[in-house]
Parts: sequence; C-alpha cells; structure tokens
Amino acid sequence: MDYAATLLAKLPGASKRDHGLRHLIETLESYLPAAQVEAVMQAYEFGAAAHDGQKRQSGEAYISHPVAVAQELADMHLDAQAISAAILHDVVEDTAASLTDIEDKFGSDIAILVDGVSKLDQIQFRSRAEAQAESFRKMMLAMIEDIRVILVKLADRLHNMQTLAAMPAKKKARIARETLDIYAPIANRLGINRFKVMLEDLGFRYLYPMRYRVLDKALRRSKGSQRQMVKKISEELDQALAGEGIAADVIGREKHLYSIYKKMLEKKRLLSDVVDVYGFRIIVDDVNDCYKVLGLVHGLYKPMPGRFKDYVAIPRINGYQSLHTTLFGPKGQPLEVQIRTREMDRVAESGVASHWQYKAEEKSDATPQRRARDWLSNLAELQRSGTSEEFLESVKVDLFPDKIYVFTPKGDILPMPKGSTTVDFAYAVHTDIGNRCVAAKIDRGLVPLRTLLQNGQTVEIITTRGSRPNPHWLTFVRTAKARNAIRTHMKSMRSSESVDLGKRLLDRSLKDLASSLRKVGKVRMKAALDELGLNNIEELFEQIGLGERLAPLTARFLLGSDEEGASESGKASLVIAGTEGMVVSYARCCHPIPGDDVMGYLSSGRGIVIHRNKCGNLSNFRKQPEKWLSVSWEDEIDREFSSQIQVDTQNKPGVLAEVAAMIADSGSNIEQVSVLGRHEDCSVLSFLLQVKDRQHLAKIMRNVRNMPNVIRVSRDCA
Repeated sequence: MDYAATLLAKLPGASKRDHGLRHLIETLESYLPAAQVEAVMQAYEFGAAAHDGQKRQSGEAYISHPVAVAQELADMHLDAQAISAAILHDVVEDTAASLTDIEDKFGSDIAILVDGVSKLDQIQFRSRAEAQAESFRKMMLAMIEDIRVILVKLADRLHNMQTLAAMPAKKKARIARETLDIYAPIANRLGINRFKVMLEDLGFRYLYPMRYRVLDKALRRSKGSQRQMVKKISEELDQALAGEGIAADVIGREKHLYSIYKKMLEKKRLLSDVVDVYGFRIIVDDVNDCYKVLGLVHGLYKPMPGRFKDYVAIPRINGYQSLHTTLFGPKGQPLEVQIRTREMDRVAESGVASHWQYKAEEKSDATPQRRARDWLSNLAELQRSGTSEEFLESVKVDLFPDKIYVFTPKGDILPMPKGSTTVDFAYAVHTDIGNRCVAAKIDRGLVPLRTLLQNGQTVEIITTRGSRPNPHWLTFVRTAKARNAIRTHMKSMRSSESVDLGKRLLDRSLKDLASSLRKVGKVRMKAALDELGLNNIEELFEQIGLGERLAPLTARFLLGSDEEGASESGKASLVIAGTEGMVVSYARCCHPIPGDDVMGYLSSGRGIVIHRNKCGNLSNFRKQPEKWLSVSWEDEIDREFSSQIQVDTQNKPGVLAEVAAMIADSGSNIEQVSVLGRHEDCSVLSFLLQVKDRQHLAKIMRNVRNMPNVIRVSRDCA
C-alpha cells in the first residue's frame, strides 16, 4: 500500500471522497516531511468533521472546496501551516467550531491565518458595499503580519470562480466584477502570474459571457493556422540558439482571452489585429545569456523601434524580471519575445509564493518577496482612512502597476504610479519629507509642486523646517500614501491653532458686516453659544478653524441678520449645520424634495441654496468648496415642495388631460405643464408638481407609469 493510501485508510470516511484528497497527499509528500503531511491530514479530519453534511451550491460535499484550495497552494509548494489553514479557512465562518478550537488543536499560527482569511458575516453593516470593503480591509491588514493570508485567499477565490456556474446570474456578475477589480490585480501585484491569468479569464467569462463566447469561438477558429506559425518560428529560434551553443527552452505562448479583450478595448483594435501577435518565451540559465539571446533574436528578426523593455536591470514593482522585445516576424507578423532565466521564470509564475518553495539566499532589497512586503507594509498607513470604502479605493489606486520610474538625487530608482506629482514623490521618500516640502526640482530645474513626473527624471525635494502640508495638495496628489498623510496632518492640527485660526476668520467676517467681536458683546455671545449648544467661545472658534462651521454664516447668526427672511423661506423644513438664522431657498434647476440627498451652497444675495447631489450644476460650484455645507432634512415636514417630472406618451388626443387627471387624483397640484417635443407617435410632456416628499412623488410616478398611453416617466434633473 502506498503512503497516500495508508493515510487515507486512517481517515474516517475519507475513502468515500478521496478524489481530491489523494492528489493533495501525493503533492504534499513530494516536498514535505511525513510528519508535516500527517499534521495537514489532522486538519483535514477536523475540517471534514466540522463540514459534515454541508453541500456546495453545485451539490458536492463542502469539504471538496477547502481541499481544492489546499491543492492550489500545494502546487506552489507552500508550507504545512498554510495548507492546513486553507483546509480550515471556512470552518469558523460556516460551522460550530470556533477560532479557540482551532488554536487549541493546531496552534496560534494556523489560527491567525484562518482568522485573517475568514469573512465578517457576524458583523452587521449598513450596506453591502461597506461589508465587502470592511472584509477586504481586514484581509489586507492581516497580510501585513503574514503574506500567506492573501495566498490562501487568492486560492479560495480561484476555486470559487472555477465553480461559479452554479450561482445565480446576478451573483455571478458581482463576484466576477470583484475578482477583476480586486483579486486579479493583487495576484498581479504579488507577481503570481498563474493566479492572475486564471482569475482574469474566469472573471471575464462570468462578467461578460457573450463577449467571452464570441472571442473564444473566434480564437478556436484561428488556432490551427496559429499553431503552424508558432511551430515554424520555434524551430528557427531553436536552430539559432543551438548554433551559438546556448542552452535554452523556447515556449510558444498563447495569449489569454482577457488580455486580448483588454488590448482590443484600450487600443480600439480589431480581433484579427490582436490575435495575429505571436508570443514566445525563451528561458536560459543565467543573466548573461539573456542579453546574448537578445542580440541573437534581433539578428534573426528585425526589432520594432521603441518596443524594447529591460525589466532585468529595472524590475517591476512586484519583482518581475524579463527582457521584452517585439520583432517583425515572417510575413511581417509581430513577434513578442520574453527572455528570462529559470529563476526569473519561477518568480514570474509564483511571485512572492516562491519564497516558500526555496529559501532565497539573497536578502537584498531587490528580492521579489521583499518588494511585495515593502508595499504591504505601507497598508498600515492606510488604516487612517476615514471609512472602509475609502480604504478600499485607496488600495485599489495602488494595486494597478501602471508605473513610471524616477531617480533620487543619489541615483536610486523609485517606482511611482503613472500620474504622480512631485508631492507624491516627496511622500514616497518619507512622510516627513512630504510634510515639510516647499519646492521641487526636476533635472535640476525648479518646477511647481503639482508637476507630473515622467520616466527617467531626477527629482529633488526642497524642505523647510516648520512648513506643513497644504490642504490644496489633495486636489492633485495621486498616491494613497500622500493623500492619507495630508489628511492625517490636517486632522491632527493642534486645538490651539484651530482656535486662533477660527477667531481670526470670524473677526474678519464680522468686519465685512461692519462689526467686530467686541461689538457683538458678551450677552449676545452667551445667548448664541447656548442656542448652538456650545460651552464656551473657544469651542466656537475651534469649529470654525477646523471647517466644521463657516465663518460668514456664524457672523450673520451672531448679528441676528436675515431672521425674518429665514422663516419666510421655509427654514423650518431643514436642519442645516451651522446656518442658524440664514435664508434658505431651493434650487429650481433640480427641485430638491424631502428624502433626496442634498447639499447647501452659500450664494451671495440668496443665502443657502439647497441642491440635489445629482444636480448637473454641481460641477460649476465644486470649484468653491469653502461655500458648501452639509444639510439634512427634518423628520416631520408639514409643507409641499416643487418637483418636476417628464412623461413620454403616445401621441393621441386627450392624453395630456388623462395624465393631468391622474396627477390630481394622486393628491398633487400641477403648477406648470409644457410640451418639450412632439413626434409622429410620441409626445414629451413636462409637469411641475407640488409634492410632500420622495414617497409622494414615487406614488405619482407609479400611477402615471401604469397608464395605457404612457411610455415612460422620469424625474427631471439638470
């Protein structure tokens, strides 16, 4: 009896479901000591018992999923702890077993890995987006402690994608979008090409099934002629290499579907233009041979100008190294050739996971696992983001390796995201450098701080002791590290500085109204503070200094101006932060009503004008962020508001009267009606109505939409 069979015989009930387990044991025993394989089998026994009776959506026993995840990691030769964690990764979430049970039986290391991978189903979130972002945040932060967490998570996602067919269509699309947005880029960033390719193709297949089928069918038709061409070019390359005495493996590559789709999309090319690009990988023994082979292929086929990239001398951010060149092949067909050593090829396919296959002898900054860890360590700084969604957006910006390379004054190479500015560079060097930067030089010439960096530039940052980040930088910085450092500094501004700034701003606003703090007087100030719910004047100054309350509005409030106008304008219908005593009106461009998400805009002569967040005019106002206020509706509002709807109807006699009657029956008055357009079979009508809130408006629109001669109903918003 072989070793795998012996282990299977020990496991209760395993023989009934040993299809995946036998393969896993055979893979593990090829590189792990027998004692470690037995430890993994103990984890299997625990997991199988915990998941006993559970089924997947496809009908298979649930334990088949953890075993498949463990197999993916075993193929990458990960250690026994990671394999055990892969088998146990759903136990805490989906069974009665607790994290304490796992820690008691398998130790704290495996328990930490399982906890890092577990989802947060037990926590109640206000929205699905927040739940996903919070779960993602926990996963990413766990990576900082142990990168194996993300390897287990990627393998888990890969197997879920491979078995996604059993899921409902809506869920397929959501999971596929998440895979393309988050997991495939992480695999790419960590240099795990095998995972990246499979996740992208599966994500593409389920997100855009029709496009996938069309491309797949077209590629299958063209593969016959492609195969002949690849064979012919491979033979020519083999002969040339043998003639020079260079030992090398030549592999003809087939492009995967998602990369073809992306190239068609980005470069607006036809399928035939993309498919007819042939890819070859030449794997040699050492770096010197890489450059010899480069000269050889350039002699064999003519290189395309400007299409050569040396990732050996300057590796990508994820540690990837290779020479890339594009050649004019037979009949003028483009040939893409990658030349790399065997070690580089291993890293390209497994990325940071190669750290567990072989212990890297070199511990310099250039090793791929070190580069990946450098990126992961930066995530600690991203915890300062205000919300989970903000954290997710910050990380997504850094995930996509669209990089440029610039030099420090000492000649060190620093990779930066494309679109980075000199301020991003300053924060990439060190947070203190970013906080204290006042000017920058590119190639020894002074440039504005918002200048975009280009490949190969030498950047020098000029700092001054005591200088601070400028909030305006947030409008142009590109990297998450810079954004979060600037926000953190703004939030940590000392209270005394805020008080001083607030006092000066309020005094200036009072002077604009021909008054001053002294003229306001202690009695009026105390009454105002009581009305605002503040303990002392310093709190008021601090709120103004931190931007929580606008100085011009506070000045008007202290002087008691516009109180009559406020009551006439319907102030009672809104609670507006910091605008007590101000005139409030409602924008006619978008007609906000209770229930809408709204913002307040300080308009000269009109007081606070309320706009819907979806209003098309907001883009004009966003250039003056200091004039924006947060606003919220009161719970009970006893008045009516104007709202506008557009109704597309059949062009028949009496339709206008029918729609008007239906609106009246729904409890609304029509202020104005106009015909926006009329065609042979369709009329477009616009109604300005009186409604109480969004629910009232929705009821009206529903009743009108159900009329036999109505084609569609929509709410107008400029």
